[in-house]
Amino acid sequence: MTPTMLDAAFIALLIAVLFGSWLAILHFDGRTAARTPWPLAVTHAALALGGFALLAVALQGPPRGADQGMAAFGLTAAALFAAAIAVGLGIFVRFRIGKKGAGALVGVHAALAVGAIVILAAYVLSG
Repeated sequence: MTPTMLDAAFIALLIAVLFGSWLAILHFDGRTAARTPWPLAVTHAALALGGFALLAVALQGPPRGADQGMAAFGLTAAALFAAAIAVGLGIFVRFRIGKKGAGALVGVHAALAVGAIVILAAYVLSG
């Protein structure tokens, strides 16, 4: 089986979620915005945005998993990732401009991203 654009999107987004988990651990361990490793944060954002772009292009093809009732999973995952990106932008603004903590936003961002990656995993593995 040859890898597809959907597989590439899934891998990029999965790595972004893993890097985001690392960032969340650092945040809840008490790191301030000034002590956050910004190369890690930029890599997380680049992988997430790149993976989201790949996902958007991959979803323009025929849906998969329709026989299993999963045809809308790709679009659902994309919508959750879009919401996670919007909240992530809010975290960035709060840290860089407001210089304030963003514990609640980090939690919402993580919940959206983890939910999206689980739904996307089911979609990718469905067929």
